[in-house]
Amino acid sequence: MFTGIIEEVGRIKQLRKNPLTMELTIQCRKVLEGTQLGDSIAVNGVCLTVTRLGSDYFMADAMPETMKRTNLGKLNVSDPVNLERAVAAGQRMGGHFVQGHVDGVGTILSKTPYENAVVYRIETSPQLTRYMIEKGSVAVNGISLTLVEVRDHDFTVSLIPHTYKHTQLRDAKQGDMVNIEVDMIGKYLHKWFENKTGSGSPITREMLKEHGFIG
Repeated sequence: MFTGIIEEVGRIKQLRKNPLTMELTIQCRKVLEGTQLGDSIAVNGVCLTVTRLGSDYFMADAMPETMKRTNLGKLNVSDPVNLERAVAAGQRMGGHFVQGHVDGVGTILSKTPYENAVVYRIETSPQLTRYMIEKGSVAVNGISLTLVEVRDHDFTVSLIPHTYKHTQLRDAKQGDMVNIEVDMIGKYLHKWFENKTGSGSPITREMLKEHGFIG
């Protein structure tokens, strides 16, 4: 389990790509503190298991399902990646519950400065936006963000200066692919509502209010 609060931006040191799998070597420092073999680290929001450790790097494997659902296969040597260690018991939850199980990908349509923020519009599938609501949470490349606007085929998020400065999205540009993990509570609510009513209707504020989830 993760929080979506990025601890460090690492760099891809080496990649060994196969048709359906990949081995990554990631150069970093902070996330190595207290990390042991077998621990989990989120890389651009993807939960990966540490298979080897060095003084300034760790290695991990990506399996076929991971390659299919994420942007890891698009990475190149020297690319920046967001890193976060699994949350420790008793630690403050500064973001939201992030599993590191990416639901799909999106494409950055625009990146627009607005006062002290930077607003990103991201195109993705309606299969993902149906779980989103305005002011709800979403993880983009592992970053816990608040949804500003949600439409059928895209959504917007706004980054404060600290998040923009200290995450990989600072280097992202229009056309880049990003990993998306929708709020897992939203997925459970959607499944509950679907089973209860037999309807595949998307989650809305009205639906949540009607069934007592919000006031």
